[in-house]
Amino acid sequence: MVFDLLTENGLDRFYQFGTAAGVRVNRPTKAERFRFLDEPAVRARLVDFSNAQLTRVTLRLPAIHCIACVWLLENLFRLKPGLGQSQVNFPRQEVSIAFETARVKLSDVAALLASLGYEPELKLADLESPPHPRVPRRLWVQLGLAGFAFGNAMLFSIATYLGLDVFSGPAFQKLVGFISLALAVPVVIYSAADYHRSAWVSLRQKLLNIDVPIAAGVIAIFAQSTFEVVSGRGAGYFDSLCGLIFFLLCGKLFQQKTYERLAFDRDYKSFFPLSVTRKQGRAEESVSLAQLAVGDHLLLRNGELIPADARLVAGPAVIDYSFVTGESEPVEKQADDYLYAGGRQIGGAIEVEMVKGVSQSYLTSLWNQDAFRKDKTATLNALTNTYSQRFTKIVIAIAVGVAVFWAFVDPAKSLKSFTSVLIVACPCALALAAPFALGTAQRVLARRNVFLKNPYVLETLAMVDAVVFDKTGTLTAAGAGSVTWTGAPLSEAEECWFYSMTRHSTHPLPVRIGDAIARNHFPEPVRSFLETAGCGMEGAVAGNEIWMGSGAWLESRGVGCRSRGDETLASSGKKSEPPDVGSYVHVAINGKHRGAYVLESALRPEADALITKLAENYELALLSGDHERERARLAGLFGEAAPLRFNQSPLNKLGFIRDLQRDGQTVMMVGDGLNDAGALKQSDVGVAVVENVNAFSPASDVILAAGMVPRLGDVLRYAKQSVRTVRAAFVISSLYNVVGVAIAASGNLSPIVCAILMPLSSVSVVAFACSVTAWLGRDLADGARSSSSARTAAERAEPELCAPNPMQVRP
Repeated sequence: MVFDLLTENGLDRFYQFGTAAGVRVNRPTKAERFRFLDEPAVRARLVDFSNAQLTRVTLRLPAIHCIACVWLLENLFRLKPGLGQSQVNFPRQEVSIAFETARVKLSDVAALLASLGYEPELKLADLESPPHPRVPRRLWVQLGLAGFAFGNAMLFSIATYLGLDVFSGPAFQKLVGFISLALAVPVVIYSAADYHRSAWVSLRQKLLNIDVPIAAGVIAIFAQSTFEVVSGRGAGYFDSLCGLIFFLLCGKLFQQKTYERLAFDRDYKSFFPLSVTRKQGRAEESVSLAQLAVGDHLLLRNGELIPADARLVAGPAVIDYSFVTGESEPVEKQADDYLYAGGRQIGGAIEVEMVKGVSQSYLTSLWNQDAFRKDKTATLNALTNTYSQRFTKIVIAIAVGVAVFWAFVDPAKSLKSFTSVLIVACPCALALAAPFALGTAQRVLARRNVFLKNPYVLETLAMVDAVVFDKTGTLTAAGAGSVTWTGAPLSEAEECWFYSMTRHSTHPLPVRIGDAIARNHFPEPVRSFLETAGCGMEGAVAGNEIWMGSGAWLESRGVGCRSRGDETLASSGKKSEPPDVGSYVHVAINGKHRGAYVLESALRPEADALITKLAENYELALLSGDHERERARLAGLFGEAAPLRFNQSPLNKLGFIRDLQRDGQTVMMVGDGLNDAGALKQSDVGVAVVENVNAFSPASDVILAAGMVPRLGDVLRYAKQSVRTVRAAFVISSLYNVVGVAIAASGNLSPIVCAILMPLSSVSVVAFACSVTAWLGRDLADGARSSSSARTAAERAEPELCAPNPMQVRP
């Protein structure tokens, strides 16, 4: 049935990947078995996302085990109309499938998979608990069989080792040889099956992996030992063969257990930087994802991410699901509608109630999806791939050369040297050094509130030679300095209207205004809220149309502002008494200019020390949407040679980054993640600086807590140290292989010893890379602590410059 199904749909190439791929199907699967999956309650627990057009689900398929499985499962769309893209996660044995909601049912997907021999594991009780990695039962059986055969083969060979075989007759020696052969056959066929299968698939694909020389060595020892026993020339090396496979499997188990303990991607909560506002009555608090529970009520503002499946309590909502579906068409939702994790609220603030727990791995996958991926190849990854591809060819060539050499010089050493060379050589340490070392660095930085999209961002960070800063919210501290109203005094009602507007934005300027004028105001409902990046925000409060933003934006709408600048969401107000530094947010009510808020800006503590330190090794530049009135102050900070660009729109910033890249520079852009999204995505490394880690910036590669901005130089240094650690691990791995192969080629290393050394080398190199990277991270922590002390001293000495002054509104 499966053969006919594949052939009819042009998928007969499946059998070219492996003659024993998949599992036997005992009987045709009836779709009725999976009809329960279409029940709304069950379906809601399983699917990742669903609307009228598209549904996405992730299923665990324990039968996935080879490249043929991956190829077939990623071609499911050719088997059934309505199925879309399917993507296999081989290490987790999972497949993510998208399908048309109107044409395909979830039960149809499960039935199709089961009919192909990939029946999904549907344990609904386990959905809420995180998966616990465990060693496959098959590996334990393989190991037990090899150990049993190894012990008994050694027992039968003890007479030979002690020189007592002269007392036993030829018939007994021959009997022992055949018993050892019988013990070795299941070990070679079953215990070593994974090595044979992997080597065969590799050869069929015209590639050479590390299992090819291992399988060749096992076959060579088994063939010669069988020949000696059958011809009566000796007892063979079945004890060594069983011991070799036993220790290889022990090493495999040891590696797996060790890597599970070291794996940096087990706990996604350390790497997905998102906190949200939780409501408890009228009280609000900012909490991390790890603190959320089903039933919590969350307040989501414009641009904020829905962290888990939820029910809309207060709306209406306009949800952008482009992170999930790739489609940018917003969807309108009303109260009690179901909202899926990964959507973004576009418009005014909404209140939602969580109905599912947070899946941090799912959210992290959104950050790393293709839409936000930059077209760059990690050189460490490329080096690893190149080394691994050539490694096996070199090892096989050396083994064959050694075997031929000893065949003429000392034939007794020929097979031993050939097998030892094949077994002792191991590129695993090199292949694992980069992901484990960089993963450890990712975890270290996450503990310091520096969140990386993925570990390989560190490699690009290490290559940066130009750093471009935005000003607002980056070099200047949100909340530092006073907030002043210029214009006719405001009534209580008007101030309440403005406060209600600021509650719907995450931009640092309206957030500061809202904090300053909060007092005892209770926010009123805002209708038709809309925020335009680089311009301002608008909405209707108590029947009045409120516009808040830059003077240029208001003037483009026919509102007269006496003078203006071009800060994002800011502009100059009156010409009279303009402060030396600060940003302006103009306000209009029903199309008439009402006045402006002036937000004095203060540089972050140690900003001067940071710029001075970075200027020694990097080319610096400043891009600001603010007016040039701050040029003198910032020129003294950056130096006259550094490019300082003011009145910059988001498009201007993107163009400046692109020009630097055309000159061959590796650019890091440091911005607020809101108006700088285009520049962050265009740069080689985009760093979004956030105050409360609640604005998800998928265009960025790094999300940096504002308190770590002064430590940016230390972060860059740590990235370089981490990459150097990986290269040092490469050198250690190479030295091990050179020395190990040289000793094995001399005939002074037995295959069993080689089988023990091979996994130990991998674990030792990985342990070196992880421990050194973690140790270097301690220095980063020490720097952060000393910075905190210095900042405290600076705040005491110069409160007017550094300290976050209590925000106040002066008429």
